[in-house]
Amino acid sequence: MLTQLKRYGIDLYTLLLLGTVALAIVLPARGAAAPIVSSVAYYAVALLFFLYGARLKLETVWAGLTDWRLQGLMFGSTYVLFPILALILAWTLGSMIGPELSAGIIFLGILPSTVQSSIAFTGLAKGDVAGAICGATLSNLAGVFITPALAALMLGATGGGFSWQAVGSIAVQILLPFILGMVLRRFIGGWVEKQRMLTLTVDRGSILLIVYSAFGAGVVAGVWQQVPVTALLTIIAVDAVLLAVVVVCLRLAGSWAGLGTPQQTALLFCGATKSLASGLPIAVLLFPSQIVSIVVLPLMLFHQLQLLVFASVAQRRRLQLSEAGLAATP
Repeated sequence: MLTQLKRYGIDLYTLLLLGTVALAIVLPARGAAAPIVSSVAYYAVALLFFLYGARLKLETVWAGLTDWRLQGLMFGSTYVLFPILALILAWTLGSMIGPELSAGIIFLGILPSTVQSSIAFTGLAKGDVAGAICGATLSNLAGVFITPALAALMLGATGGGFSWQAVGSIAVQILLPFILGMVLRRFIGGWVEKQRMLTLTVDRGSILLIVYSAFGAGVVAGVWQQVPVTALLTIIAVDAVLLAVVVVCLRLAGSWAGLGTPQQTALLFCGATKSLASGLPIAVLLFPSQIVSIVVLPLMLFHQLQLLVFASVAQRRRLQLSEAGLAATP
């Protein structure tokens, strides 16, 4: 059954993510348990970004910079096109969905690209994997600095509960461990790269902890009663429109820039995705706990949408290339 679901972008982790949301709604952490869960999630995220730094190969990043057209288009999509579109949508629909969800749309737009899924989809579709690795890595490395800066610039006046002081907290929880991991890479990098189960557990486990903590806090505070069904449906429509517009723009831009098919494939999957792994920890630091579950709702829904859409696209492209190869064989 899982094999069939993977064709549509639904794997075991996606099911665990949905199950964690359900658990947080039914059985949220209350009383003395709430700060314990929050603290565990905090240090799990710090460990996650420490491992990211320890695994980062600077030579890989440097090699990928040679394809400046691909990397430039990826970066422009992530940190220029997405924020502009998100800002327009948030301003247009602000009176309909409220300040928290408006802030959530903008926050979605300023996040870095995904790493694991974008590279995996590029590989599945037989695209430029090296370019995807470089683009996704650069996007997330730059996001440590750019996302908080854009948040301060674009969210400070939205009324979505943004805290300017919280930007500094990112340096302590995320940036500092990340830099420490990079510094210690020469000593522990090889060992960390071999511990795939450790890194996978920390990666996925930290996100599940954050999801449980964030959604549980929203349940305890009663914020979900404040989200009408019409607003929820509007967010789903906004995410779909945002993804569709970005995909069309990237297709046109890749063709205009003269990129080959493998490079256009990497551009699509890296330039049109947003990172849940980076977004949730930053959101917890930037927004009050009472509203963070609402703010990250557009991101959560967009994450599921991009997985479903791009898993199907990648599978279809792989089949098309395979059929073309067979047809060309005498």
